[in-house]
Amino acid sequence: MHGPQNPTPVDHATDTYDTIDWLVKNVPEPNGRVGIIGISYDGFLPLMALVNPHPALKVAVPMNPMVDGWMGDDWFHHGAFRQTMLPYILGQQATRKGEVKWASGYRDQYEEYLAAGSAGELGRRHGMEQLGFFRKLLAHPAYDAFWRDQAVDKLLAARPLTVPVMIVHSLWDQEDIYGAPAVYEALEPKDTANDRVFLVMGPWNHGQAIGNGSSLGALEFGTDTSAHFRRELLRPFLDQYLVEGTPKAHVAPVTAFETGTNRWRELSSWPSGCATGCKVKPTPLYLRPNSSAGFAAPAAGGAVFDEYVSDPARPVPYRARPIVEDSSAAGASMTDPWKSWLVRDQREAASRPDVLVYVSDVLTAPVKISGRPLAHLVASTSGSDSDWVVKLIDVFPDEVAAQPEMGGYQLMVSADIFRGRYHESFEKPRPLPAGKPVTYRFGLPTTNHVFLPGHRIMVQVQSSWFPLYDRNPQTYVESIFDAKPGDFRKAVQRVYHAPGQASFVELPLVTPKEVREEGR
Repeated sequence: MHGPQNPTPVDHATDTYDTIDWLVKNVPEPNGRVGIIGISYDGFLPLMALVNPHPALKVAVPMNPMVDGWMGDDWFHHGAFRQTMLPYILGQQATRKGEVKWASGYRDQYEEYLAAGSAGELGRRHGMEQLGFFRKLLAHPAYDAFWRDQAVDKLLAARPLTVPVMIVHSLWDQEDIYGAPAVYEALEPKDTANDRVFLVMGPWNHGQAIGNGSSLGALEFGTDTSAHFRRELLRPFLDQYLVEGTPKAHVAPVTAFETGTNRWRELSSWPSGCATGCKVKPTPLYLRPNSSAGFAAPAAGGAVFDEYVSDPARPVPYRARPIVEDSSAAGASMTDPWKSWLVRDQREAASRPDVLVYVSDVLTAPVKISGRPLAHLVASTSGSDSDWVVKLIDVFPDEVAAQPEMGGYQLMVSADIFRGRYHESFEKPRPLPAGKPVTYRFGLPTTNHVFLPGHRIMVQVQSSWFPLYDRNPQTYVESIFDAKPGDFRKAVQRVYHAPGQASFVELPLVTPKEVREEGR
């Protein structure tokens, strides 16, 4: 935006205003009403239209928008760099027509990225030091003004809201899972009459709302959820504001698909467990000795911690190998593993010695969560830096009659990564104290899920998610982009679960009575 990072008078907001102005003056047969809609980067543009809205703009629909590239969208998640975006950056910036393709010579992306070492070296091997955005990434690994000044939720929070907006979020968005809920949190307080800000959350991947929404990976929803969204929500909402004489659309302030039970919920606010009378109570799910998880805090006298060795030479894959596709490829089919990796079975990770697993008893009643889980991890490393990945998982019964292949399936409901050097400040990284417990607290992606009776709740903890995220050398260096081979060292990782040092995932839990009533 125009300001410290851009001294010119031209930015995305002025371009959007000028585009709308041109359209209403030059498109034949205009009715003077304009709507703007788009997905991903094109979902970012409807947000730019809200910065200084053109008088003709009557409605905006940002879908899976890119909002904050450092906190949890395309480029970083809590400081960990999403290095599989490098081929996308190369294709976007090397030439205007995008003729330059990523050439690797490797069948498995895991091997290619491991051989390069750091993400900085990987980019340099492809000549990316010639590209302006790559150089900016190297110059801004921390959450400094470069990132803060372009965080769209912060920009919109500081401006009035005059245009109705429908924010569309995918619960398993593999690219921009942070943006839509963050924008909703920024805009909803401005909607005092509860008639300008609308939120829709579907069981989709990135952009699936305009495709077929009957399934995602192994998950079957029993109906085309995307068609329902377009027919019952999106079209009436747009018609209300753009077609003269159209009656008011019957769209709830929040329409959220509830995974697990596989049904839509119409809600008055978010987070909310049900239409009326529900409250969401932050409730710790504790990581306990003997690989157990539960709502009772760990008692004194048990093991104080669990430990594993994190070896940068053998990082944990983010999905099953070989990883063969360009994860940022546009137009890939729904069978592309990149589009469904967030719902892939996690049993392979659970079998590794460098992944800690905590699992609850078999549930006898439904457990419903609505909102954003928070990881509260008390952990130490023998190194001076570390990454921490926390995954909240729904473990299916060993036998699922209607869909046998789902027997024992470990479904990620919500998961994210945190780069340890930022535990005190996102802007000013610090080395970690070797061998001393540190408390890490970070948000996981928004969810609306019911763990059904017969299922179990699992939490997995690990220190790499490769090659999606660049490896932490586990030795503190000024910039991980410039880490040298000798910086990458094994580390002993400990996760604590003792009184006074309890690790847990804080669940946005709907109270048991309400869960039972809603889950009948």
